[in-house]
Amino acid sequence: MSFLIPENYLTWIDSAQGIIFDCDGTLVDSMPIHFLAWYKTMQRYGMELPEDRFYALGGMPSHRIIELLAAEQSVTVDAVHAAHEKEQAFLDLIHLLKPIEPVMAVAREHRGRKPIAVASGGFRRIIHHQLELVECINWFDAIVTAEDTQRHKPEPDVFLEAARRLGVNASDCIVFEDADLGVEAAKRAGMKCIDVREFHQPIRIPIL
Repeated sequence: MSFLIPENYLTWIDSAQGIIFDCDGTLVDSMPIHFLAWYKTMQRYGMELPEDRFYALGGMPSHRIIELLAAEQSVTVDAVHAAHEKEQAFLDLIHLLKPIEPVMAVAREHRGRKPIAVASGGFRRIIHHQLELVECINWFDAIVTAEDTQRHKPEPDVFLEAARRLGVNASDCIVFEDADLGVEAAKRAGMKCIDVREFHQPIRIPIL
């Protein structure tokens, strides 16, 4: 077990029947890359997404964020199209992606030993691409993304669906998360949650 995981969480991890990981900001240090992609895309549409607000909305699908911002800022925009532009901007920067090693170490240690899953509010192709890039996609028994549920974080659906696919009771699962919406979703699902922000700070990429 990675020594960077606080010791008080080790018992939680060992006793869990299933482990569920968020992807962005939890398994991979992608959130600053996502923010840079958001900044570039929103500039084209004359909208603003401050960095603090971006992190507060972590776990919400991109088109929902754009709908929210457009309504607040009185901008007319095709949210689905703009979301795809934002995801392409992210893919253009994906070479900057790095794994978050303390969390990856937990997944590496438990793969094949107990059921593990990824549960994310991101689009499937983006999540799969990231997991392939850091060479861990085959570790997981289930991968649940935005397309798989009607409701998204802070609703518990993505975590409940992951538990269902793992064949584990929700109360016997533990979640690794990095965002307030995700932590709340895990709580609503009746799962213990480890907030990775307690031991990991995201990289910072300057906006040029």
